[in-house]
Amino acid sequence: MSEKSSIGIIGLGRFGMSLAVELASKGKSVICVDKEEKKVKEVLNFTDYAYVSEDLSKETLEELGFKECDTVVVCIGEKIDVSILTTLNVISLGVNKVIAKAGSEEQGRVLERLGAEVIYPDKDSADRLAKRILSHNILDFISLNEDIEIVEITIPKRYVGVKLADSDIRKKYNLNIVAIERDDNIDINISPSHVFELNDAIVVVGNTKNIAEFEK
Repeated sequence: MSEKSSIGIIGLGRFGMSLAVELASKGKSVICVDKEEKKVKEVLNFTDYAYVSEDLSKETLEELGFKECDTVVVCIGEKIDVSILTTLNVISLGVNKVIAKAGSEEQGRVLERLGAEVIYPDKDSADRLAKRILSHNILDFISLNEDIEIVEITIPKRYVGVKLADSDIRKKYNLNIVAIERDDNIDINISPSHVFELNDAIVVVGNTKNIAEFEK
């Protein structure tokens, strides 16, 4: 498997398994590895690329195809030493984006120093992470129900230099902007004369399908 848009998942605990199933169900190419054969057999119902291995060395991960992934998620939060070493091995493969699960803030700080993006399973659900992986523009989201979401999304480049009043965000996509973030400052008193700049982020409320269409 050499497709750079593939997602690698190391560790098929509850979090890793949920993430693998969610990504695969959305049509993403997923490669997985775990030391337990039972878990690997289960995930093979969703992907053709799942392997049993206790060896998570750089050489083994490269042989299994993780070097060809665009994003790899290390879902080993319990065994800190294994988590750190595996994350280091993945980073050394030159993977574009490495995300690592941490069970504590101390572990998280170490993983961040290595260069990984850190997630905490008590705060970040698998479906939430899957949403971020599937869309590089979406920064965070909350599902109110199956159809309505609150989403923080980087403003698409086509709106840079455009006034809010002149945009089609509400008229075309039926999305309501509730906040705009710029340089870590969040403004909820939004002026129609606001001109969007590169890297602005907007928080919108709307239908899931409309948000997906807007993001495209």
